[in-house]
Amino acid sequence: MGTPWIIRFLGGKATMFILLSILLIGLIILVYSKVDFIFYPIKVFFSTVVLPIILATIAYYLLRPILRFLERLKIPRVWGIFIIFIGLIGLLTLLVFLVFPFLKGQFSNLIEEFPTYFKQMLINIDSFLRTSIFSSYYLEMDININKFLDNGLGNIGQFFADTVGGIASGITSFISALTGFVLAIITVPFILFYLLKDGDKLPIMIKRMLPPRLRDDAEDIMKDADHQISAYIQGQILVAICIGIMVSIGFLIIGMKYALLLGALAMFTSVVPYLGPIIAITPAAIIAIVASPFMLVKLAVVWTIVQFVEGKFISPQIMGKSLHVHPITIIFVLLTAGSLFGVVGVVLGIPGYALLKVVFTHMFDLLKLRYDKHEPDPTMHYENPEEKY
Repeated sequence: MGTPWIIRFLGGKATMFILLSILLIGLIILVYSKVDFIFYPIKVFFSTVVLPIILATIAYYLLRPILRFLERLKIPRVWGIFIIFIGLIGLLTLLVFLVFPFLKGQFSNLIEEFPTYFKQMLINIDSFLRTSIFSSYYLEMDININKFLDNGLGNIGQFFADTVGGIASGITSFISALTGFVLAIITVPFILFYLLKDGDKLPIMIKRMLPPRLRDDAEDIMKDADHQISAYIQGQILVAICIGIMVSIGFLIIGMKYALLLGALAMFTSVVPYLGPIIAITPAAIIAIVASPFMLVKLAVVWTIVQFVEGKFISPQIMGKSLHVHPITIIFVLLTAGSLFGVVGVVLGIPGYALLKVVFTHMFDLLKLRYDKHEPDPTMHYENPEEKY
């Protein structure tokens, strides 16, 4: 008997095999979803080890160039690692005893004064709108800012206190999360030590575990993934430091209050593309509006210069175009990762996407090669199967 027409219509037995495989995968997922309690210990294990592994990996890629430099100076790897650890301890000690107390004092003062700044900003905006070209439209809205402040925002300090009290009601979960974070910080140095010591051997071990037919492709994927992670982490940290320094210097020049604290905020938030600068500029803009309109103009000038220098000179020189990610794609990745994983997703979404892109790019290249191998018509081949997209 010949092959049934429905199978020929669907593309043959290979297509039926693919459809049956998809159905089998769906059934497996359904069964696992019904017995997910079996995998709870595995879930707890991964949720416990993910944070220290991520922190240690970031530190590894930041410190690996220093370790390789020390090795070029004929210093043994283990001794180089101890030198790096001693340097890190000294740097952290300097930050804890000199920088952290100063920033902590500025942060406490800013939190205490911020409700006043916010209320004064609303009053200034109200005064401006009442005397601007939009005054007729604004007056028709009949907005009484003083009544609004008395009723809605008359006691912002109490609002913050109530918020803190609400957070304090969940003190048990907070202590649990804090304990996990502290344990992760304690674990990081040990993971980091072994990553610096044996990190270069890990790809070789993984390659040996794979079948010989897959080893060359796996080696290419691991090399590209290593390059992507290294370029992103090292570049993003250097760019963030440059932004923090430029913002601090610029704010000091124009006489902005809390200049160093706002510079540090800009440095930490700049690791998040597009969203970071908006978060950093908001408190600075509120302080500038309260200070004077001219201060707001000076703030705009400083911020424009910083963004121009960072976009045209610093980022292209430090990071180049290593990720090859379109800005629209970055925005979608940030929104999706933030919705799924919160702050962690926003921070790690872009490098995670870059890694997935490396894997799927190589898989697509292999698919093109396989297609050309089985396509008898040369005119229907891909133009350049080896091209990396």
